[in-house]
Amino acid sequence: MRFVFIRKKWLFFVIAAILMGSLYFFTSETIPTFQSSQTSNKEITVNMVTGEFSTTTADGKKLEAYRWDPGTIVIPKNQNVTLKIFGVNGEEHPFYIEGTDIKGTVKKGEETVVSLNFNEEGTYRLICDAHSHEEHNVVPMIAYIVVE
Repeated sequence: MRFVFIRKKWLFFVIAAILMGSLYFFTSETIPTFQSSQTSNKEITVNMVTGEFSTTTADGKKLEAYRWDPGTIVIPKNQNVTLKIFGVNGEEHPFYIEGTDIKGTVKKGEETVVSLNFNEEGTYRLICDAHSHEEHNVVPMIAYIVVE
């Protein structure tokens, strides 16, 4: 009986910690990456990070996949948006946004800030040039910017 009580108490503290931690992420200054097309003229900031998955197969082959996280963001048309990308994995990620003149490089441990304002609806691909070539046996590192 004592084990069940300790287990329930532990579960309560874990849930409380998760709820308290989520308050940090969902402050009034934070916006979701998926949002309604009905937005005000408030300044919009979207935060993104670079991530990596790696494993070794049974025959010793190393597999790696890099990604932008979140992999899809939705932003309003004709709205100034600040995209902040923090480099977590990989030394650097040279990138461009397809259909625009926007390009840059995200470096590990640094934040890259990109100003966005799209006047046409559609889906724009954020492509890492270092992880986009099939001939190098890598999974493409692409995020999608959906403009509504």
